[in-house]
Amino acid sequence: MKGLYCPLAHSRPDIHRDSEVNSVFDSIQIRSRTIQSLTTTDYSMDLSVNIGKLKLKNPVMTASGTFGYGEEYADFVDLNLLGGIVVKGISLKPMEGNPAPRICETPCGMLNAIGLQNVGLKTFLRDKLPYLRNFDTKIVVNILGNSVQEYVRLAKTLVDTGVDGIELNVSCPNVKKGGMTFGIDPRSLAKLITAVKRTVSSTVLITKLSPNVSSIPDFSRVAEDAGSDAISLINTIPALSIDTETWKPRLANVTGGLSGPAIKPIALRMVWEASQAVSIPVIGIGGITNALDALEFLLAGASAVQVGTGNFLNPKATIEIISGLAAYLRRKNIQTIGDIIGGMKGTKSGHNPDH
Repeated sequence: MKGLYCPLAHSRPDIHRDSEVNSVFDSIQIRSRTIQSLTTTDYSMDLSVNIGKLKLKNPVMTASGTFGYGEEYADFVDLNLLGGIVVKGISLKPMEGNPAPRICETPCGMLNAIGLQNVGLKTFLRDKLPYLRNFDTKIVVNILGNSVQEYVRLAKTLVDTGVDGIELNVSCPNVKKGGMTFGIDPRSLAKLITAVKRTVSSTVLITKLSPNVSSIPDFSRVAEDAGSDAISLINTIPALSIDTETWKPRLANVTGGLSGPAIKPIALRMVWEASQAVSIPVIGIGGITNALDALEFLLAGASAVQVGTGNFLNPKATIEIISGLAAYLRRKNIQTIGDIIGGMKGTKSGHNPDH
């Protein structure tokens, strides 16, 4: 696969990695001398951030659905170094996901229509969570359901086991029903968040917003007013790719979610808009593959970032981003990462970049 590591490609036994992934991101060459200079390991600077009552040792988290359940990347990444692991979305019962093919390459990105395949709550608690408890990193569980009651049951069970945070998946575009219904309707979203927060009041609740709404600021405020401790955005953007030889869509699901560097400018704009609209922490997601990308999101107002598709291009991306952030702080003579957050020049809270 020419260097691409993608757990999703072998997440179903009936799917062949080479035919489904086939060198996703093979054409993406975004590494630069500047990026390389940022990857010198340096953890002496203060990278810690707070997401509500949850303190992360650094602002770099993994994005749900791109890092498996953590164990899949343990040979590449010291999980102890991560700010947090957001595991693959969990439903009450196992889900098989969509039929193959369900991943394809696009210019500067990829389309996926995995369909929220997961092992289900029971297996996660028995087989996956105990492994994660061996590491000194925060565990956030992304949950999904078809009703408020399902979300509440999932959240309560997980909180009772002592996980550090819950992320509500209300924005996946690749399923026929479920969370997306909540994510695009403000009343439904508010009802869901209120119900779950009532159940998990002692644990940090993060709402993962959909980019497919009329106003990101409005939906951000809905989440905050309903009791969410933080918001994360963006999820993938619905998109389509067609094989011009067969005249058929490249995905069996026809459409899929676009991710990777192609969506970064859109994600960055939405994160900035959200951070201007609410006082709760914003977690930036979308096309983050290196420390410079992460810095842009922090400057736009994100308190933390999640690395998603970048993990497929480079399994060590998260660790390189962490060390790159530390090196950047040292080079700029900035003592804490908090001094960067929301510092985009020209904004109300902008900081002077000439340190």
